[in-house]
Amino acid sequence: MDAVSIIDRKRPHVVFIPFPAQSHIKCMLKLARLLHHKGLDITFINTEWNHKRLFKYGGSSSLDGLPGFRFKTVPDGLPSSSDDETEPTQSVEELSAFLFTNFLNSFLDLVAGLEIRPTCIICDGCMTFTNTIYAAEKLKIPIFLYWTMAACGFMAFYQAKVLLDKGLVPLKDESYLTNGYTDTLLEIPGMEKVRLKDLPEQILATKPDDPGFNWLVDSARRADTVSHVIIHTFDELEAPLIKELKSIFPHTFTVGPQQLLLNQITQKETKKTDFSGYSLWKEEPECVQWLQSKEPNSVVYVNFGSLAVMSLQDLVELGWGLVNSNHSFLWIIRADLVDGKPAVLPQELEEPIKRRGFIASWCSQEEVLNHPSVGGFLTHGGWGSVIESLSAGVPMVCWPFSFDQPVNCRQMVKEWEVGMEIVGIVKRNEVEKLVRELMVGVEGKRMRNKVMECKKQAEIATAPNGSSSSNIDELVNEITKLS
Repeated sequence: MDAVSIIDRKRPHVVFIPFPAQSHIKCMLKLARLLHHKGLDITFINTEWNHKRLFKYGGSSSLDGLPGFRFKTVPDGLPSSSDDETEPTQSVEELSAFLFTNFLNSFLDLVAGLEIRPTCIICDGCMTFTNTIYAAEKLKIPIFLYWTMAACGFMAFYQAKVLLDKGLVPLKDESYLTNGYTDTLLEIPGMEKVRLKDLPEQILATKPDDPGFNWLVDSARRADTVSHVIIHTFDELEAPLIKELKSIFPHTFTVGPQQLLLNQITQKETKKTDFSGYSLWKEEPECVQWLQSKEPNSVVYVNFGSLAVMSLQDLVELGWGLVNSNHSFLWIIRADLVDGKPAVLPQELEEPIKRRGFIASWCSQEEVLNHPSVGGFLTHGGWGSVIESLSAGVPMVCWPFSFDQPVNCRQMVKEWEVGMEIVGIVKRNEVEKLVRELMVGVEGKRMRNKVMECKKQAEIATAPNGSSSSNIDELVNEITKLS
């Protein structure tokens, strides 16, 4: 049966528009599954190559056959290819530039071709640069913005507009980046101990026409034009900040951690937790097989996400720090992690790594974090990774790169006290010291107790009648009233 024919005309119909990156797609697809389970029809829009990769590696084809759940695609500027083994490459910047010019017309055509008119659009807060809000207005369809990050991450993004209006950014010149000015503590309602340099690096631009700076300002200004805001966090974790955000955006829904909400559904149906269906890369089952041979809480899991890029020198320093810590480690090294090219480790480092660690190119992260052998997580501090670690009760060492990662790290260290930070240039001695402290030190034990408290709070939030569960129900009611 054609997927179009099984869309129920009587049920609310939600169109999802994710930002075309791994963590964003994963987060939005989980919300789509939750809303579908609550009785809403879903049309999920990916770029063409991400759609192919999601079906090839993530197993999301199983969703496409469900009544009322379908996928649609928009062009991404990449050439079509029948060769499944050769995937074209495209940077986030190149993809964003193509979507900036081409997404609007493609989306309008796509919606015009849908058999059932959408009840509303749930758009990634990072995708408004493609004129999705204008499209919604043109189509007379309500639009909700979903920020696939913490409340602190969203508030950090929002500061681009706030600080510009105060005349504090852009910075007058590059000397402000090195003279201590970025250590200035900011007055952000609901957040303490946040410095200017904890905000996204794009805010620290020195030119008014900086593209990244203007993208952030534009995103913040567009957020003000939308009545409903969804954030992937939970009230118990960020209560003071969420209260402040609700004073700005009264219709704010906190809906995380989504995997814990999904667990309740899958465990009722299959009696096991399902982490599958979200990956744009091939996940290597050997990672979990290797973990099976390790003692409880004995392994450090190392992964810097889907976009971060580092130098070979950084990689080598990390490698020696891990080896010298004398703890077992599972290290994810993407094919493009080192300056966008395949990583080649020095021969003198390869042998000690083989004795102590296991290297893979990708894995099922949530399955790994929930494995009994994993006792710590060395992460870039992307929100998807942080909330998954909190949900699993795993303390962290954070080395932030960009976007919301610095503010996530700051909150993790100073506010929630569940992590430690690698500051500045990575050095093997510091990595060794922090990993040892994380795994067997006094501070590590204290953080483990703290993160277990966060895990318990997350479980309370996602239990029946918990804050996040209630917000999902309220969100469904809001959408249903529109139909």
